[in-house]
Amino acid sequence: MEIARLKQEIRDCVLELVKVAKLRADQLLVIGCSTSEVIGQHIGKAGSEEVAGAIWKGIEKARQQTGFQLAFQCCEHLNRALVVERSILRQYGLEEVSVIPVPRAGGSMAAYAYQQMQMPAVVEHIKADAGLDIGDTFIGMHLKHVVVPVRLSRKQIGEAHLTAAYTRPKMIGGARAVYERIDQLTCT
Repeated sequence: MEIARLKQEIRDCVLELVKVAKLRADQLLVIGCSTSEVIGQHIGKAGSEEVAGAIWKGIEKARQQTGFQLAFQCCEHLNRALVVERSILRQYGLEEVSVIPVPRAGGSMAAYAYQQMQMPAVVEHIKADAGLDIGDTFIGMHLKHVVVPVRLSRKQIGEAHLTAAYTRPKMIGGARAVYERIDQLTCT
């Protein structure tokens, strides 16, 4: 696997999702990633710090260009908890849990993210505005309602299946409800 190409591919995918989702600097992108799947192995069986590093660098380059916030999903052994920068705990009203992800309990990607962040923290739950799932890690539990699937131009990162989504506010109110701003409203 060519690491430079992997960094470029993930950066391009994130930028494509950010554009489609219209993701702003105050919004949160959740990343689920199996580095094992990226190298063609079964999820959770062959984690790679090298692959995690390439993915981190590609995502971070996209984040620096656009400013969104990041959360990295841990593996099943940590109940799919999330690694975030401590600065967003208060911003999103999150409660920290006590654990440090490592490759064999948290996953290589989350462990790498934890080591790279300036002041990392781990939380159990989050409601993100968009998500990127590399290797079928099932990030849906960490997305707001209502999820809108995004078909990216790439279907894979390395050997891993790639899916993406963003969220939109729920439309409520039924047939009489108005969802777009209109200059003149009348009562009948």
